Amino acid sequence: MNMYESQTTGRLSAIISNLVNIELEGPARQNEICFIEHEGHRLMAEVIRITGNVAQAQVFDSTRGLKINTPVVFTGHMLEATLGPGLLSKKYDGLQNDLEKLPGLFLERGTHSSPLDEDKEYNFIPLAKEGDVVSAGDWLGEVQEGWIPHKIMVPLTFKGQFRVGFISPSAVLRINDTVAILLDQEGQEHKVTMVQRWPVKKAFLGYREKIRPDTILETGVRAIDTLNPLPEGGTGFIPGPFGCGKTVLQHAISKNANADLIVLVACGERANEVVEIFKTFPELEDTRTGRKLIERTTIVCNTSNMPVAAREASVYTGMTIAEYYRSMGLKVLLLADSTSRWAQALREMSNRLEELPGPDAFPMDLTATITAFYARAGKVILKNGRTGSVTFLGTVSPAGGNLKEPVTESTRKAARCFYALSQKRADSKRYPAIDPLDSYSKYLEYGEFREKLNDIMAPGWAELVEEARDILRQSSEAREQISILGDDSVPVDYHEIFWKGELIDFVILQQDAFDKIDANTPLARQVYMLRLVLEICRQNFPFSHFEDVSSFFKKLIHLLKQMNYSAFASETFQRYEKEVRELIDEATKGRG
Repeated sequence: MNMYESQTTGRLSAIISNLVNIELEGPARQNEICFIEHEGHRLMAEVIRITGNVAQAQVFDSTRGLKINTPVVFTGHMLEATLGPGLLSKKYDGLQNDLEKLPGLFLERGTHSSPLDEDKEYNFIPLAKEGDVVSAGDWLGEVQEGWIPHKIMVPLTFKGQFRVGFISPSAVLRINDTVAILLDQEGQEHKVTMVQRWPVKKAFLGYREKIRPDTILETGVRAIDTLNPLPEGGTGFIPGPFGCGKTVLQHAISKNANADLIVLVACGERANEVVEIFKTFPELEDTRTGRKLIERTTIVCNTSNMPVAAREASVYTGMTIAEYYRSMGLKVLLLADSTSRWAQALREMSNRLEELPGPDAFPMDLTATITAFYARAGKVILKNGRTGSVTFLGTVSPAGGNLKEPVTESTRKAARCFYALSQKRADSKRYPAIDPLDSYSKYLEYGEFREKLNDIMAPGWAELVEEARDILRQSSEAREQISILGDDSVPVDYHEIFWKGELIDFVILQQDAFDKIDANTPLARQVYMLRLVLEICRQNFPFSHFEDVSSFFKKLIHLLKQMNYSAFASETFQRYEKEVRELIDEATKGRG
């Protein structure tokens, strides 16, 4: 963070863990950043409440050793993200310190690093010309950041209209070099570089309007794309107990999703999980570009042993970076793992502020806070008519897998897609462990989205999905009857509907993340396989004994799974499909 000091100062009057009271010696404002001067270190803190001449601030570093009357200096700035070329491939903490630049194995308090490389050179290409009238968010030029055309915009803090007095010709420039000079209505000059700063807790604007999501975001995960589609610019979350595969599922989505950029926020996770991200992401192959996935990824992380304030900041920093790239007309996928840690940080700070507690001691305004954050995602039309989007998918780690706890319930009200991970499915090795009956996508209720699915997937696609859900529901009911009464005590029809649900489960819902082909299923293949499976499920087979039912469907499931492991429409794929149809023909003629 690059802060500029103001004249306001103060002194510590109380210290409660990482919450401090500051007696002000001048004006201060909500969310302003201040620095506590302690033994040669400058500890960053954020003002979260002001009462009279006393400001309460949450400290982003350890407060061990702080004393009363320690001097405090205010900056006049809110918590900000530094935005410009060079954000991709970086690993930041919640305050956007570049972790690669910090020395040692542990983060020393009061240590800060520049988030961008100020010496790196870029080939600047102008997009505007002298005399153009521009406003905040308009594109002035671009540089190449990896394979992404990074747009240099009129800073979002600029208000009103400006005239371009100077624009740099094509040249090799550094990020702090002047690329344009803008003249306001009074004729005053404003220099523009490639860098701008934006408060992380304020929505990053600069677009013409926000529109309803109407295009599916392809993730390659059948349990999502087929049954509960997540649209571009939509919101969803994945709740589930420990060990159900939340992190693996997010890795699979980030690797295969049809998005231009990935912003991954590890919000207060255990250190070993963050290390796993650092180790695995640089090695992941990008199926879209053939390069490394990290080249179009930014990671923001905070572990559980870091101060709660730093954990809380990380989700806002990640969202601001995502919104910044959205303003360039890009499709950004923001993944947060897990927002439970963020909510726990809010709870700890609320308790220290002695606020009235809500359920499970979480803040009373927890739902409003989560909803306001999720509302920053979305698809927008930029001022030049192009579109950009931020699709947000978070995870929630409820204690004991209780999906009725406050964070899950509050997030359910904010997110439109709900992907509930089931402990029972995980224990039986049915991955991804997304429960097909508890999960949902509310976007299927939008008429325009359903119409778009007819074009993207197949005519009447939503009706096909509902048919598959009905079969799964009937299968679950039949399973309960068989479990209670026994195999011999229920009609053969019960076994048949049970196994039809198993057919959808094994062939459509389950997926092998370690198989090169099955790990990522394109939409065309998902349509083909669901139609084939539903065609089988619509048939009535003349079985006379429940053992005949299980024997037939086990053979069928084996062949269809082999199709999933074969390249789509290949000779091997077609050979297995032929065997499937021959097996069905035999069964329908009464020889099954």
